[in-house]
Amino acid sequence: TRPLYIKSPDPLSSAQQTLQTLSLEMSASLHSPPSSALSSSSLPEGRLRFTVRSARPSFIFKSQRSFPRIRASTGFSSSLDTGSSTELDSVSTYSEIVPDTVIFDDFERFPPTAATVSSSLILGICSLPDTTFSSAVETALADSQCYGLESSDVRMSCFFNKALVNIGGDLSKLVPGRVSTEVDARLAYDTHGIVRKVHDLLKLYNEIEVPPERLLFKIPSTWQGIEASRLLESEGIQTHLTFVYSFCQAAAAAQAGASVIQIFVGRIRDWARNHSGDPEIEDAIKRGEDPGLALVTKAYNYIHKYGHKSKLMAAAIRNKQDVFNLLGVDYIITPLKILQSLKESITPPDEKYSLVRRLSPQSAATYNFSDEELVKWDQYSFASAMGPSAVDLLTAGMEGYANQAKRVEELFGKIWPPPNV
Repeated sequence: TRPLYIKSPDPLSSAQQTLQTLSLEMSASLHSPPSSALSSSSLPEGRLRFTVRSARPSFIFKSQRSFPRIRASTGFSSSLDTGSSTELDSVSTYSEIVPDTVIFDDFERFPPTAATVSSSLILGICSLPDTTFSSAVETALADSQCYGLESSDVRMSCFFNKALVNIGGDLSKLVPGRVSTEVDARLAYDTHGIVRKVHDLLKLYNEIEVPPERLLFKIPSTWQGIEASRLLESEGIQTHLTFVYSFCQAAAAAQAGASVIQIFVGRIRDWARNHSGDPEIEDAIKRGEDPGLALVTKAYNYIHKYGHKSKLMAAAIRNKQDVFNLLGVDYIITPLKILQSLKESITPPDEKYSLVRRLSPQSAATYNFSDEELVKWDQYSFASAMGPSAVDLLTAGMEGYANQAKRVEELFGKIWPPPNV
C-alpha cells in the first residue's frame, strides 16, 4: 500500500498553515518495506470522488456512516507497452513515493491509501459546510458521555477526543491502510500524559471496532515523547515520532522502537540558510552536503546498521533532486508539483536504470559512526546533543500543533451545545 496522511500544520509559514488545514500527510504503513512490487505500475486502476452533502450540517446522531473504500491507485501509466517508463515508475522501485495532497482535491489523480487525523483537519472540516466528515464532528458534540461532564475543560477534551476518533473511524473505512492520530502537542513534555492520552484514544477506537493494527499515534520527538513511544511500543501500540531535526532525536527514537520516524529535509535546509551556530549542520556543510539530506542519510544508516525496526520517512521535499538523492529511504513524502513532473518525465529504455539507489542496507553497513553517536541515549545526553536548529524547529512545530488544538477546543466551546441537545 501507499499510505497517505492528513497533513499537520507547518508553524513556520502562515500561508502553508492555511493550506495545510485541509491537507493530507504521508505516514508509513508498517507492512513489508518498499520494493519494486510497490511501483505505481503494479497498482490497480481506481478513482475516487468524495460525496458532498447537499443539506446543511445537522447534529442528528447517526450510528452508522458508510463510505466507499479507496483503492490503492495513483492512476499512473507505466508505459510498459512502449518500452519506456516515467521517472515516477523508476524512483518507485527504490522508495515508496507518497503524494502530499489536499483533502478535497486531486483524489482522482492521487487517491490516499492511509490517513492521519489531526486538529488541523478538524478545523478544516468545521470551516467548510457539508463536508464528508461533518457528521463525525456533529456526532462527537452530541455525545452524552461528554456533555454530562461538569468541568468545561474536561468536556472540551472529551469532545476533542471523540471528534478525532470519529473522523479516524470514518477514514479507516475509506482507506485500506493505517490511520494515524495526532496526540495533543500540549502533552509533549509529559510522558505519562501522552501514554494516558493514547490509551484513551485507543479505547475509543476499540468502541467503534477499529483494530489497533490499523492505527498509529503521532507524537512530537521531545525526550518525553520518545520515552512515551518506548512505553507504548512495548505494549504493541505503534507510534509515529515527528519533528525530528537532529541525529540524537533520530537515534533515540530508533532505540525506543518507534514504528515511524519523520525527518523534515527542507525545514532543516531553510534554517541553515538563515542561521548559524549549529555544529551538526556546520559539519554537514563542511563536507559539502545538504544538512537535511545528510541527516536522513545518517539516520537511515544508523537504523539499518544496528538492526532497529523503525521505518524512516523524509518530508518537506522541495524538488526532484531531493527525491533522487533520497532513493532507498523507506518513504518520501512528495508534493503534487514534483509528482506531476516525475510522472510526465519519460525514461527511455536505455536510461531507465540510470537512477542510483543512494541508501541501502549494504551502504549502511560500511557507514562509520563516532563513539559519541553510539551512546545509549538518556535525557542528559539527548539534551546536550540537541543543537539550536533542532530546538528552534521542534519548538516551532509543537507551538503550531498546540495552537491548532486550542483553536479546536475554543471552536467547540462556541458551538456547543448543538441545537438538538
